[in-house]
Amino acid sequence: MQSFSLDRRALLGSLAALGALSSGLVQGQSAQAGNLRIGLQKSSTLATVLRTRGTLEQLLAPLNVKVSWHEFTSGLPLLEALNLGNIDVSADVADTVPVFAQAAGAKLTFVAQEAPSPSAQAIIVRADSPIQSVADLKGKRVGFAKAAGVHFLLLAALEKAGLSFKDIEPAYLAPADGRAAFERGAIDAWVVWDPFLAAVQKQSSVRLLADGRHLASYQRYYLAGTPFAQARPDVLRVFFSELQKAGVWVKQYPKEAAALLGPVWGLDADIVELANSRRSYEVRAVLPSSMAEQQRIADAFLSEKLLPRRVDALNVPLFKPAA
Repeated sequence: MQSFSLDRRALLGSLAALGALSSGLVQGQSAQAGNLRIGLQKSSTLATVLRTRGTLEQLLAPLNVKVSWHEFTSGLPLLEALNLGNIDVSADVADTVPVFAQAAGAKLTFVAQEAPSPSAQAIIVRADSPIQSVADLKGKRVGFAKAAGVHFLLLAALEKAGLSFKDIEPAYLAPADGRAAFERGAIDAWVVWDPFLAAVQKQSSVRLLADGRHLASYQRYYLAGTPFAQARPDVLRVFFSELQKAGVWVKQYPKEAAALLGPVWGLDADIVELANSRRSYEVRAVLPSSMAEQQRIADAFLSEKLLPRRVDALNVPLFKPAA
Protein backbone atom coordinates (compact mmCIF):
# COMPACT_ATOMS: atom_id res chain seq x y z
CA MET A 1 0.00 0.00 0.00
CA GLN A 2 2.67 2.48 -1.02
CA SER A 3 0.17 5.19 -1.95
CA PHE A 4 -1.28 5.04 1.58
CA SER A 5 2.14 5.66 3.09
CA LEU A 6 2.75 8.64 0.84
CA ASP A 7 -0.68 10.09 1.54
CA ARG A 8 -0.24 9.55 5.26
CA ARG A 9 3.14 11.30 5.27
CA ALA A 10 1.62 14.19 3.32
CA LEU A 11 -1.22 14.47 5.81
CA LEU A 12 1.07 14.41 8.83
CA GLY A 13 3.34 16.92 7.11
CA SER A 14 0.44 19.31 6.63
CA LEU A 15 -0.43 18.93 10.30
CA ALA A 16 3.13 19.82 11.26
CA ALA A 17 2.91 22.93 9.10
CA LEU A 18 -0.44 23.77 10.68
CA GLY A 19 1.16 23.90 14.11
CA ALA A 20 4.30 25.73 13.08
CA LEU A 21 3.14 29.28 13.81
CA SER A 22 1.49 30.87 16.81
CA SER A 23 -1.76 32.62 16.01
CA GLY A 24 -2.38 34.57 19.21
CA LEU A 25 -0.72 37.85 18.22
CA VAL A 26 -2.41 38.07 14.83
CA GLN A 27 -5.83 37.18 16.21
CA GLY A 28 -5.44 39.64 19.05
CA GLN A 29 -4.60 42.38 16.56
CA SER A 30 -7.71 41.49 14.56
CA ALA A 31 -9.91 41.78 17.63
CA GLN A 32 -8.39 45.12 18.61
CA ALA A 33 -8.79 46.42 15.07
CA GLY A 34 -12.50 45.64 15.08
CA ASN A 35 -12.43 42.95 12.39
CA LEU A 36 -14.34 39.70 12.18
CA ARG A 37 -12.82 37.47 9.51
CA ILE A 38 -15.04 34.44 8.92
CA GLY A 39 -13.87 31.36 7.08
CA LEU A 40 -16.44 29.14 5.40
CA GLN A 41 -16.88 26.32 2.91
CA LYS A 42 -19.36 25.92 0.09
CA SER A 43 -21.27 23.53 2.35
CA SER A 44 -21.46 26.14 5.15
CA THR A 45 -25.17 26.73 4.67
CA LEU A 46 -25.99 29.00 7.58
CA ALA A 47 -22.90 31.14 7.11
CA THR A 48 -23.81 31.47 3.43
CA VAL A 49 -27.29 32.66 4.43
CA LEU A 50 -25.80 35.29 6.74
CA ARG A 51 -23.24 36.33 4.13
CA THR A 52 -25.86 36.69 1.40
CA ARG A 53 -28.27 38.63 3.59
CA GLY A 54 -25.65 40.88 5.18
CA THR A 55 -27.18 40.29 8.60
CA LEU A 56 -23.96 40.25 10.60
CA GLU A 57 -22.63 43.37 8.96
CA GLN A 58 -25.74 45.27 10.05
CA LEU A 59 -25.74 43.99 13.63
CA LEU A 60 -22.02 44.41 14.23
CA ALA A 61 -21.74 47.88 12.76
CA PRO A 62 -22.77 49.52 16.08
CA LEU A 63 -19.87 47.63 17.69
CA ASN A 64 -17.51 49.09 15.05
CA VAL A 65 -16.76 45.60 13.77
CA LYS A 66 -16.18 45.01 10.07
CA VAL A 67 -16.99 41.56 8.68
CA SER A 68 -15.10 39.82 5.88
CA TRP A 69 -15.70 36.37 4.39
CA HIS A 70 -13.07 33.90 3.19
CA GLU A 71 -13.97 30.68 1.35
CA PHE A 72 -12.04 27.39 1.61
CA THR A 73 -12.34 24.09 -0.27
CA SER A 74 -12.71 21.94 2.87
CA GLY A 75 -12.42 21.96 6.64
CA LEU A 76 -8.73 21.23 7.16
CA PRO A 77 -7.34 24.24 5.26
CA LEU A 78 -10.05 26.33 6.94
CA LEU A 79 -8.78 25.43 10.40
CA GLU A 80 -5.19 25.81 9.24
CA ALA A 81 -6.06 29.43 8.45
CA LEU A 82 -7.74 29.79 11.85
CA ASN A 83 -4.68 28.42 13.61
CA LEU A 84 -2.36 30.74 11.71
CA GLY A 85 -4.47 33.77 12.57
CA ASN A 86 -5.55 34.44 9.00
CA ILE A 87 -9.21 34.28 10.08
CA ASP A 88 -10.90 34.75 13.45
CA VAL A 89 -13.92 32.46 13.27
CA SER A 90 -14.65 29.26 11.39
CA ALA A 91 -18.10 28.51 10.05
CA ASP A 92 -19.19 24.91 10.41
CA VAL A 93 -16.67 22.14 9.93
CA ALA A 94 -17.29 18.44 10.41
CA ASP A 95 -16.62 16.94 13.82
CA THR A 96 -13.44 15.27 12.61
CA VAL A 97 -11.64 18.42 11.55
CA PRO A 98 -10.96 19.99 14.96
CA VAL A 99 -9.10 16.92 16.21
CA PHE A 100 -6.54 17.29 13.41
CA ALA A 101 -6.05 20.95 14.25
CA GLN A 102 -5.80 20.13 17.96
CA ALA A 103 -3.19 17.47 17.21
CA ALA A 104 -1.12 20.22 15.61
CA GLY A 105 -1.42 22.39 18.71
CA ALA A 106 -4.09 24.80 17.49
CA LYS A 107 -5.69 26.95 20.20
CA LEU A 108 -9.40 26.59 19.41
CA THR A 109 -12.58 27.49 21.25
CA PHE A 110 -15.77 25.60 20.35
CA VAL A 111 -18.43 28.26 19.75
CA ALA A 112 -21.48 26.28 18.56
CA GLN A 113 -22.60 22.91 17.32
CA GLU A 114 -25.18 21.71 14.83
CA ALA A 115 -27.22 18.73 16.03
CA PRO A 116 -26.41 15.42 14.26
CA SER A 117 -27.13 14.97 10.54
CA PRO A 118 -25.92 11.40 9.90
CA SER A 119 -27.58 10.94 6.50
CA ALA A 120 -25.96 14.11 5.10
CA GLN A 121 -22.79 12.16 4.22
CA ALA A 122 -22.41 8.81 2.50
CA ILE A 123 -20.24 6.27 0.70
CA ILE A 124 -21.38 5.91 -2.91
CA VAL A 125 -20.41 3.92 -5.99
CA ARG A 126 -21.50 4.18 -9.60
CA ALA A 127 -24.78 2.40 -10.32
CA ASP A 128 -23.08 -0.20 -12.53
CA SER A 129 -20.26 -0.90 -10.07
CA PRO A 130 -19.71 -4.53 -9.02
CA ILE A 131 -19.15 -3.29 -5.45
CA GLN A 132 -22.21 -4.28 -3.43
CA SER A 133 -21.14 -3.63 0.16
CA VAL A 134 -18.53 -1.85 2.23
CA ALA A 135 -16.70 -5.16 2.59
CA ASP A 136 -16.18 -5.15 -1.18
CA LEU A 137 -14.04 -2.00 -0.86
CA LYS A 138 -11.07 -4.13 0.16
CA GLY A 139 -8.21 -3.32 -2.21
CA LYS A 140 -10.23 -0.61 -3.93
CA ARG A 141 -9.38 3.06 -4.45
CA VAL A 142 -11.67 5.29 -2.36
CA GLY A 143 -11.79 9.06 -2.73
CA PHE A 144 -12.59 11.54 0.05
CA ALA A 145 -11.40 14.82 1.57
CA LYS A 146 -8.78 14.23 4.24
CA ALA A 147 -9.79 15.04 7.81
CA ALA A 148 -13.39 15.73 6.72
CA GLY A 149 -16.36 14.10 8.42
CA VAL A 150 -16.47 11.54 5.65
CA HIS A 151 -12.98 10.41 6.64
CA PHE A 152 -14.32 9.19 9.98
CA LEU A 153 -17.44 7.76 8.33
CA LEU A 154 -15.15 5.66 6.15
CA LEU A 155 -13.13 4.45 9.17
CA ALA A 156 -16.31 3.51 11.04
CA ALA A 157 -17.85 1.75 8.04
CA LEU A 158 -14.67 -0.22 7.35
CA GLU A 159 -14.44 -1.31 10.98
CA LYS A 160 -18.06 -2.49 10.97
CA ALA A 161 -17.30 -4.51 7.82
CA GLY A 162 -14.27 -6.13 9.45
CA LEU A 163 -11.73 -4.06 7.53
CA SER A 164 -9.17 -1.43 8.44
CA PHE A 165 -8.01 1.72 6.71
CA LYS A 166 -4.99 -0.18 5.41
CA ASP A 167 -7.32 -2.49 3.45
CA ILE A 168 -8.26 0.27 0.99
CA GLU A 169 -6.26 2.61 -1.21
CA PRO A 170 -7.17 6.17 -0.14
CA ALA A 171 -7.24 9.08 -2.53
CA TYR A 172 -7.38 12.44 -0.76
CA LEU A 173 -9.51 14.67 -2.97
CA ALA A 174 -11.40 17.92 -2.47
CA PRO A 175 -15.09 17.61 -3.46
CA ALA A 176 -14.77 19.02 -7.00
CA ASP A 177 -11.77 16.81 -7.76
CA GLY A 178 -13.48 13.86 -6.10
CA ARG A 179 -16.52 14.08 -8.32
CA ALA A 180 -14.42 14.35 -11.48
CA ALA A 181 -12.38 11.30 -10.44
CA PHE A 182 -15.54 9.40 -9.50
CA GLU A 183 -17.30 10.03 -12.77
CA ARG A 184 -14.33 9.11 -14.95
CA GLY A 185 -13.71 5.91 -12.97
CA ALA A 186 -10.40 6.96 -11.43
CA ILE A 187 -11.74 5.96 -8.00
CA ASP A 188 -13.96 2.99 -7.19
CA ALA A 189 -16.00 4.72 -4.48
CA TRP A 190 -16.49 8.23 -3.22
CA VAL A 191 -17.25 9.36 0.33
CA VAL A 192 -18.86 12.80 0.27
CA TRP A 193 -21.21 15.15 2.11
CA ASP A 194 -24.06 17.46 1.16
CA PRO A 195 -24.62 19.46 -0.98
CA PHE A 196 -22.08 17.57 -3.12
CA LEU A 197 -23.79 14.29 -2.27
CA ALA A 198 -27.21 15.57 -3.30
CA ALA A 199 -25.78 16.98 -6.53
CA VAL A 200 -24.22 13.71 -7.68
CA GLN A 201 -27.33 11.75 -6.65
CA LYS A 202 -29.53 14.03 -8.74
CA GLN A 203 -27.20 14.36 -11.72
CA SER A 204 -25.57 10.93 -12.06
CA SER A 205 -26.46 7.25 -11.68
CA VAL A 206 -25.09 6.28 -8.29
CA ARG A 207 -25.76 3.76 -5.56
CA LEU A 208 -25.41 4.29 -1.82
CA LEU A 209 -23.33 1.77 0.13
CA ALA A 210 -23.75 3.40 3.53
CA ASP A 211 -24.49 6.74 5.09
CA GLY A 212 -23.70 7.92 8.59
CA ARG A 213 -26.69 6.37 10.34
CA HIS A 214 -25.51 4.02 13.12
CA LEU A 215 -21.91 4.86 12.15
CA ALA A 216 -21.11 8.56 12.50
CA SER A 217 -23.49 11.17 13.87
CA TYR A 218 -21.90 13.98 11.83
CA GLN A 219 -22.13 17.01 14.07
CA ARG A 220 -20.72 20.21 12.64
CA TYR A 221 -18.89 22.75 14.77
CA TYR A 222 -18.28 26.49 14.66
CA LEU A 223 -14.98 27.54 16.18
CA ALA A 224 -12.94 30.61 17.02
CA GLY A 225 -9.30 31.14 17.76
CA THR A 226 -9.09 31.16 21.55
CA PRO A 227 -7.44 34.62 21.71
CA PHE A 228 -10.31 36.06 19.67
CA ALA A 229 -12.94 34.27 21.78
CA GLN A 230 -11.39 35.73 24.92
CA ALA A 231 -11.16 39.23 23.44
CA ARG A 232 -14.59 39.49 21.76
CA PRO A 233 -17.27 37.37 23.43
CA ASP A 234 -19.73 40.13 22.52
CA VAL A 235 -19.11 39.53 18.82
CA LEU A 236 -19.42 35.77 19.21
CA ARG A 237 -22.77 36.13 20.98
CA VAL A 238 -24.15 38.03 18.00
CA PHE A 239 -22.69 35.41 15.64
CA PHE A 240 -24.23 32.56 17.67
CA SER A 241 -27.67 34.18 17.82
CA GLU A 242 -27.78 34.85 14.08
CA LEU A 243 -26.70 31.29 13.28
CA GLN A 244 -29.59 29.98 15.37
CA LYS A 245 -32.05 32.24 13.56
CA ALA A 246 -30.69 31.23 10.16
CA GLY A 247 -31.02 27.54 11.04
CA VAL A 248 -34.66 27.96 12.01
CA TRP A 249 -35.37 29.90 8.81
CA VAL A 250 -33.79 27.30 6.51
CA LYS A 251 -35.87 24.48 8.01
CA GLN A 252 -39.13 26.46 8.15
CA TYR A 253 -38.83 27.85 4.62
CA PRO A 254 -37.06 25.21 2.52
CA LYS A 255 -38.09 26.58 -0.87
CA GLU A 256 -37.09 30.14 0.01
CA ALA A 257 -33.78 28.84 1.35
CA ALA A 258 -33.18 26.87 -1.84
CA ALA A 259 -33.96 29.96 -3.91
CA LEU A 260 -31.39 31.95 -1.93
CA LEU A 261 -28.67 29.30 -1.80
CA GLY A 262 -29.04 27.80 -5.28
CA PRO A 263 -27.53 30.70 -7.24
CA VAL A 264 -24.72 31.11 -4.70
CA TRP A 265 -23.82 27.43 -4.89
CA GLY A 266 -24.50 27.10 -8.61
CA LEU A 267 -27.01 24.31 -7.94
CA ASP A 268 -30.62 23.73 -8.92
CA ALA A 269 -33.23 24.35 -6.23
CA ASP A 270 -34.24 20.67 -6.02
CA ILE A 271 -30.64 19.69 -5.21
CA VAL A 272 -30.43 22.32 -2.49
CA GLU A 273 -33.74 21.18 -0.98
CA LEU A 274 -32.58 17.57 -0.89
CA ALA A 275 -29.31 18.52 0.77
CA ASN A 276 -31.01 20.76 3.32
CA SER A 277 -33.59 18.10 4.17
CA ARG A 278 -30.78 15.90 5.53
CA ARG A 279 -29.13 18.56 7.69
CA SER A 280 -30.52 19.44 11.11
CA TYR A 281 -29.37 23.08 11.16
CA GLU A 282 -30.18 23.08 14.87
CA VAL A 283 -27.52 25.38 16.30
CA ARG A 284 -26.87 24.88 19.99
CA ALA A 285 -24.28 25.53 22.66
CA VAL A 286 -21.47 23.00 22.93
CA LEU A 287 -21.71 20.98 26.14
CA PRO A 288 -18.89 19.03 27.78
CA SER A 289 -20.86 15.82 27.12
CA SER A 290 -20.50 16.43 23.37
CA MET A 291 -16.77 16.01 23.64
CA ALA A 292 -17.04 12.28 24.35
CA GLU A 293 -17.71 11.59 20.69
CA GLN A 294 -14.91 13.97 19.73
CA GLN A 295 -12.60 11.84 21.84
CA ARG A 296 -13.85 8.69 20.12
CA ILE A 297 -13.13 10.27 16.72
CA ALA A 298 -9.66 11.39 17.78
CA ASP A 299 -8.81 7.95 19.16
CA ALA A 300 -9.96 6.28 15.94
CA PHE A 301 -7.63 8.42 13.84
CA LEU A 302 -4.78 7.89 16.28
CA SER A 303 -5.19 4.11 16.11
CA GLU A 304 -4.78 4.30 12.33
CA LYS A 305 -1.63 6.43 12.81
CA LEU A 306 -3.25 9.38 11.07
CA LEU A 307 -2.62 11.76 13.99
CA PRO A 308 0.90 12.62 15.20
CA ARG A 309 -0.13 12.45 18.87
CA ARG A 310 -3.09 11.79 21.13
CA VAL A 311 -5.66 14.57 21.40
CA ASP A 312 -7.41 15.33 24.67
CA ALA A 313 -10.81 16.33 23.30
CA LEU A 314 -12.47 16.37 26.71
CA ASN A 315 -10.67 19.45 28.00
CA VAL A 316 -11.13 22.22 25.45
CA PRO A 317 -12.48 25.77 25.81
CA LEU A 318 -16.25 25.95 25.21
CA PHE A 319 -17.93 29.27 24.50
CA LYS A 320 -20.96 30.16 26.61
CA PRO A 321 -23.45 32.05 24.43
CA ALA A 322 -25.37 33.43 27.44
CA ALA A 323 -23.79 36.60 28.81
